Amino acid sequence: MKKILYSAIAGLFALSSCNLDINDNPNYPSSENITPALQFPAAINSIADAVGSQMMIYGGFFAQYFEQMPEANQYNDIAELNIDESKDLFRRTYRSIYAGALQDLKEIDEKTTNPANRFAAAVLRAQAFQLLVDNTSETPYKEALQGNGNTTPRYDDGKTVYEGVLAELDAAQAAVADNKIDMTDPLLNKDVDQWKGYANALRLRMYMRLIDGGVDAAGYSAKAKALVEAGEFFSGDVKWDVYSPVEGQFNPFYGTKFALNANNFCAAYPIAAYMSETADPRIAYSMAPRASDKAYVGQFPGAKQGNIYNPASHKNNSVSAINVDDFKDAPIYLFTQSELQFLIAEVQYRFCNAPAAAKAAYEAAVKADFNSRGVEGASEFLAAAGSWDAAADKLELVYMQKWVALLMRNHMEAWSEIRRTDVPKLSAYTAAQINASPDLYTPGELIAPDVNYYGKGNIAMRVPYSSDSRKYNSNTPAAKMVSDKVFWDVK
Repeated sequence: MKKILYSAIAGLFALSSCNLDINDNPNYPSSENITPALQFPAAINSIADAVGSQMMIYGGFFAQYFEQMPEANQYNDIAELNIDESKDLFRRTYRSIYAGALQDLKEIDEKTTNPANRFAAAVLRAQAFQLLVDNTSETPYKEALQGNGNTTPRYDDGKTVYEGVLAELDAAQAAVADNKIDMTDPLLNKDVDQWKGYANALRLRMYMRLIDGGVDAAGYSAKAKALVEAGEFFSGDVKWDVYSPVEGQFNPFYGTKFALNANNFCAAYPIAAYMSETADPRIAYSMAPRASDKAYVGQFPGAKQGNIYNPASHKNNSVSAINVDDFKDAPIYLFTQSELQFLIAEVQYRFCNAPAAAKAAYEAAVKADFNSRGVEGASEFLAAAGSWDAAADKLELVYMQKWVALLMRNHMEAWSEIRRTDVPKLSAYTAAQINASPDLYTPGELIAPDVNYYGKGNIAMRVPYSSDSRKYNSNTPAAKMVSDKVFWDVK
């Protein structure tokens, strides 16, 4: 199955690459030779590449999972928030989503009369635009994807985009009268019910951001509650599982390391400290213990080029490496069962006044994550540091454990949830203060990067607009800094 899908994706790129015309609103001309059967895997692959490659990397730094290895330098700018449009942080993702995923999905919708195919395309389109908004807040939407008809589309505000794709999703799903209709689908085994469950999970994710962003909080709270009470969600994980441990077919995150021939990623101090403090057995899945004492030790955010460390003694073996080599053929997770169950637990606790149901969903979330990693000990963990009953702040426990569960799964969603919930919270102490007096630090708190160009003593809140958009689209808004917030981040 993996080889078939990889061949389909490669075949589409071979057909279309000579026609690729990238501008501010990337497009390529359609071809009668490119069918929905080819375009679906290509569209999914474009979204997965964005989530599992670039967002996996910068989201890993922003969520304080990753830091730059002491003896490498590839990602110093990201670690130190030294990021503006000239750094091209978002350029490849912007091109991949617009010129790849969204263009393919538009053509699928135009070519097919199959309502199930159109619905699946609408689901993927909703996720693509959600990712764009969660990165830059504003993005071309109403005027996007018009090709030569409009090469300088105006940007829409994030609220307009969110509510627009949610309305599209509702309309596309309403048109699917028969759940047994055949469809072209390499992601969810042609199961319309699974696609409806996936759509409902995306709705729930976006509803929670709208609610906490102060957008019709009562209305979206009622919708979130109704979704959870209906319980019509996907089973398993929504994951793109097409990669192989062969050069040219690697998982793109591993492929980045392979191409650079560099060991760039070590654990960040907050995640290593928290998982060590809670004796979490999942820690060995994501990072390696330090050889000298078998301890899991993270590096302070943005500290590699600061004054905390002595360069002569601070070496790669001083910290825990991220287990990148284990991800050669790992799938890319677009939505995990664990994330879904954490969202359900939050809704049950906040809106349904159902603490017992919230506990059940929370524990299901933790168990799903343990199971997905092949790690034993979930029940024991839930009886100890992960105990619902022992937690003074139930929501904080949900949010902290979601942060852990998204490690090496979906770093974009981890970063977005940190911004939405403010959990893990930011330490009141600097990296230098904590390094000098470790007892000041509460394990798991985020730490403002020691060298911090634009964060203003905080973490990254957004990414700059694509440099391609700035170059080709005169309607690109004024430049933003990483300290500027997206529309739903109002706390």
